[in-house]
Amino acid sequence: MIRYQLRCGHGHGFEGWFRDGAAFEEQARRALVICPECGDASVEKALMAPAIARRAEAAPVAETQPQSPGPGPGPEAMLTLLRRLRRTVEAQCENVGERFAEEALRRHTLQEQGETLPERGIYGTMTMTQRERLEDEGVEYATLPWVRSADA
Repeated sequence: MIRYQLRCGHGHGFEGWFRDGAAFEEQARRALVICPECGDASVEKALMAPAIARRAEAAPVAETQPQSPGPGPGPEAMLTLLRRLRRTVEAQCENVGERFAEEALRRHTLQEQGETLPERGIYGTMTMTQRERLEDEGVEYATLPWVRSADA
């Protein structure tokens, strides 16, 4: 993974994590990288200091106080981000509906057996019992905030 300092067309700075430089370029070209403050999709890499790996025997770095986060995006910008998130998930993943837990467990088993997983991800719904089962089995998943279709 690589971390980039990014800047939107309105001058807001933020960071983003990507598999590699090509992943950033592809996502930026498709307007999938957006400013968390204003929702602007015209995003470019900003100047940043390089990360330097340290050897294990290097002197420890002095601890600093954690920075408190600044104000987050306003309600309209957040709704814009959630709308884009939903459109992106719907465009790039398969909606398996109530079969989500079953399909996620099936894919997890395939992966453990060394099988190649389908290119498209999945999304859907699950019950609390199904969620607990996935967690017990070690299946990784993410819960996303989901705006109503009428809002998307």
